Amino acid sequence: MQTADFDFDLPEGCIAHQPARPRDAARLLAVSKTLEDRFVRDLPDLLRPGDMLVSNDTRVIPAQLAARRGEARIGITLDRPRPDGAWHALARNARRLRPGDTLVFEGAEDFTATVMERDPDGGVALAFNLEGDAFAEALSRAGALALPPYIERPTGPLQQDAEDYQTVFAEHDGAVAAPTAGLHFTPALLAALDARGVLRTTITLHVGAGTFLPVRSDDIAEHRIHAERGEITTAAADAINAARAAGGRVVAVGTTSLRLLESAADSYGKVHPFSGETAIFILPGYRFRAVDLLMTNFHLPRSTLFMLVCAFAGTDRMRAAYAHAIGRGYRFYSYGDSSLLSPPCP
Repeated sequence: MQTADFDFDLPEGCIAHQPARPRDAARLLAVSKTLEDRFVRDLPDLLRPGDMLVSNDTRVIPAQLAARRGEARIGITLDRPRPDGAWHALARNARRLRPGDTLVFEGAEDFTATVMERDPDGGVALAFNLEGDAFAEALSRAGALALPPYIERPTGPLQQDAEDYQTVFAEHDGAVAAPTAGLHFTPALLAALDARGVLRTTITLHVGAGTFLPVRSDDIAEHRIHAERGEITTAAADAINAARAAGGRVVAVGTTSLRLLESAADSYGKVHPFSGETAIFILPGYRFRAVDLLMTNFHLPRSTLFMLVCAFAGTDRMRAAYAHAIGRGYRFYSYGDSSLLSPPCP
């Protein structure tokens, strides 16, 4: 497969720069044998009692940092924590960095990091001088949200973005980017889902900086997905498996939830507890094991996420759905509208 196989014309005006208010007022395109224009607040009508809604409860951290190494200014975007306590990060002007260099972060002069190693692709491993609550407090002073580059913020993230770019499920610090399908949920919508008899649980995938990286190679096989850290507790895995065994469908809220569920599922579709990193890259031809429905926003051309939804619902069907969405004025990407995808009938 070639990257060009997943290209389409997306008018610039389709990309959302502000979320819908209230959040569940966003539009939702139900994609099955037909295309149905709905709203996110209609989700309880589209699900059944006993279905299991699985959401990502990661919390976005202010991962964008400005650092100095002597007189050189280095842009740092935190990517993911490593098992050894260091952080993997992406660095602008990374060629200026060497193992052993010390970085001092603007906005918190007591906050420093030592470069442990450097990757050929611009990644670095950083050992910070603070940890735990002290690290989080320094990060809140020195860091900013790493909003996607297609959201227009000429002077940086707005104060409102700190609330808008966090889901109602957010609990565990660690994401660079929001799991954006979860941005549509409100307490009122959750109450309506509960009243409908829809079951709910959460899992954790800390979305990394690699989510912003474009596919640069023509041959998709040459693209490397950056690893992301995730966790599925025993309680969550048991609840998901019990719901499916009772005839309920597993509804993944977002591609992050889907990728983690598929990483933790065995060949029979049973979800196992999981704690570690996943770099799963889902392309057409993949056999889904753990997920029956996918709620997800509209993705960019040539992106790994558009490839994933094509794998889930069928490339021809998703091309038709995206053409419909563009024609009807749906809003794309992080702050945009949503869809509910069903896989093709066997």
